[in-house]
Amino acid sequence: MKKSIIALATVLTVLCSTNNIQANTAKLESGTTEIVDASQLQSVYDAYFTVKDALIKSDSKLTSAKAKDLLTAITAVKMDKLKSNEHAVWMKVVKKLTADAKSISATTDLKKQRETFKSLSKSTYDLIKVSNPEQPIYKQYCPMADADWLSKEKAVKNPYYGSSMLTCGNVVETIK
Repeated sequence: MKKSIIALATVLTVLCSTNNIQANTAKLESGTTEIVDASQLQSVYDAYFTVKDALIKSDSKLTSAKAKDLLTAITAVKMDKLKSNEHAVWMKVVKKLTADAKSISATTDLKKQRETFKSLSKSTYDLIKVSNPEQPIYKQYCPMADADWLSKEKAVKNPYYGSSMLTCGNVVETIK
């Protein structure tokens, strides 16, 4: 009888330990998933900002190269790793994001790049609005171009006119 009770206690202890290990593993896996979720779109946002910075410099070749990097970031997104609200918006904007990035990368005509950047900024805004960006993002507006863009900095640096009208525009929204 004693041996049976000891054996039963041992089995229960092992089962409880196994369940705790599985629960902790599940917690770790879900924590890892959250980290992956956050970084899925961050590379797209970072690439967008490099395209914007190249347009500020009025460097069409650099803009084209950075748009290729953006295209790479877009294609690297694993949709199954996105949060449900991000996934819904991603499905709406991914074709337009891809087309705009291809269009900007395929030309060195600065005027065409800037025109396409308007649409790229709209799609990126829709996406970043449902995300929780790591830092505040500023939606800025230029009345001369009648267009918005996104920036990590509050200070206005206009990608539509570069050095000719660098500070034309204002912050219209802060996304946190």
